[in-house]
Amino acid sequence: MTFLKKLCFIIIGNQFGNKSVSKSVHDKYTDNELVEKIITYNDSLLFGELYDRYSQLVYNKCLSFSKSDKEAEDLTQDIFLMLFIKLGSFKGNSKFSTWLYSFTYNFCVNYVNRNKERKINDNSVKYDMQEDVPVEVTDNLLLQMQVDKLKKALELVAPEYKSILLLKYQDGASIKELEDILDLKPSAIKMRLKRAKAKVTEMYKTLL
Repeated sequence: MTFLKKLCFIIIGNQFGNKSVSKSVHDKYTDNELVEKIITYNDSLLFGELYDRYSQLVYNKCLSFSKSDKEAEDLTQDIFLMLFIKLGSFKGNSKFSTWLYSFTYNFCVNYVNRNKERKINDNSVKYDMQEDVPVEVTDNLLLQMQVDKLKKALELVAPEYKSILLLKYQDGASIKELEDILDLKPSAIKMRLKRAKAKVTEMYKTLL
């Protein structure tokens, strides 16, 4: 464990499990109000409240990037440790939940790309910039796929494609929400979705 992690655990570690202390006092705050107070007062108790509100959401998203519950738990902890340090970069221009989703998404994608055993091929990264237009894959076709095989196919595509498909079809994110989370224009969102569906369908067909 790095010195930074040890320091963060000392500062905020004991607050995570102490829901009863903060819940009755601070649950009246909106997310943005809570974040503003945490930034202003550097209050670890208030941060514990933020953890209570969003740890399950972050964990669920980490689970889609990881191989096990333990790995997802470690990722969740790492994200909140980094969040405590980076919270000041939240400017309140969007909902905090949207900003946190983006923060989690970027952290997980970077984690996957750093993992040598799961390092994505350069060709899959460049695929999004190619000029060819992928074959249209309808939502109905995706819904007809076997769940187990689809999960395996998702593991074989680039994180950018896996994430946008999960955000759209598992989490029900709208195009506007995807714009905010991924910081892309509507046309880019639609094209990435189209390519992601084509790519996962291609991988699906290779599985027995």
